[in-house]
Amino acid sequence: MRRLPSLARVFFHVRLFALTLAVLLSLATARPALAGEPVVSAPRDAPLVLQPNVVKIPPVPGSYSDKDLGWLHLRYVPNARERLEPILREAEEMKAQLRDWFGTPVLDQVEVRIARTTDEMAALAPDGLPPPAYATGVAYAPLHLVLLSLSAPEASAEAPDLREVFFHELVHVALYDAVAGRHVPRWFNEGLAIHVSGESRFLRLRTLWEATLSRQTIPLADLDAAFPQDRYEVSIAYAESADFVRFLLRDADRVRFASLIERVRNGTAFDRALADAYGTDLRKLEYQWREEIAKRYTFLPVLTSGSLLWVLVFAALVVGYMRKRKRNKAILERWEREEAALDAAKAAAAAAAVAAEAPASEKIAPHPPGLPRIEYEGRWHTLH
Repeated sequence: MRRLPSLARVFFHVRLFALTLAVLLSLATARPALAGEPVVSAPRDAPLVLQPNVVKIPPVPGSYSDKDLGWLHLRYVPNARERLEPILREAEEMKAQLRDWFGTPVLDQVEVRIARTTDEMAALAPDGLPPPAYATGVAYAPLHLVLLSLSAPEASAEAPDLREVFFHELVHVALYDAVAGRHVPRWFNEGLAIHVSGESRFLRLRTLWEATLSRQTIPLADLDAAFPQDRYEVSIAYAESADFVRFLLRDADRVRFASLIERVRNGTAFDRALADAYGTDLRKLEYQWREEIAKRYTFLPVLTSGSLLWVLVFAALVVGYMRKRKRNKAILERWEREEAALDAAKAAAAAAAVAAEAPASEKIAPHPPGLPRIEYEGRWHTLH
């Protein structure tokens, strides 16, 4: 076999080595997580801040209003004041509730900045950490900073519910405080924020109904590894996450939930902490939860089908027609009574007028009762 020249042979081996190294690096970066190894996946509206001590936060414009509640420092555009007042009345209660659930104080110091638009919100973000393009709120939990926008990214979109976004982002910060920055699955982080804020409650209910009956629910282990990209699957993921957190927070399990948080805060991996706190692993808990939602959502086709909608519409029309018919009948009867009374009054008035116009000679004098009368030559005479 003909041998390659020495220079060509060296070049060949260099290329082979580079190719082998590239393949190994690709396999290393693409490998799945090992069993028990946490997948660091944070919600997009609660991005990881790897070096909070060196992050620079820009100042707010001088036109912003300022309100300090001790634990909550608000900086906001003046036209947000009216929308903020009812929210702040609930904020203290929400903080107390989270403290009870977590079994530890949270939200000691939080700054919330409220901008007019998403572009203005992005200008208030820490350097190098812009909010997602779609977001109307973002929580920089290690910085105890929350940014909110009064308007959606698209001008035609409906304005966000400030209360829901406010509490959603605040919960991300509270959970970070409760676990001392330890990793928790993304489904747990997002599920807790959605459950507490109550956002899109009825939409989530229907989504979970449909996914349960069509068997399209997503295993929580898959959600821990990566959230889906498809819009419908994302809605299923959020609905599942919030409802499973609700399941973990049942009244009988509140102590277990606080124990889970404490164990994670002390350094135990989330899955192990969950198993220790609830006395069973995530797989079995998920099975129990799926049995519960299967029983709860049996009647989805009846409640959400188009046929029922038309039946309800028809029933409403029938009820409306019957009420209208009854009302019309009552009106007609009243009109008939009024017309009869009016006719009687007219007849009485006409009789009185005729009597008043008769000649005096034709008027009959009152006849004393009990005396006999006779007629003579067209006139009546009383016999005495």
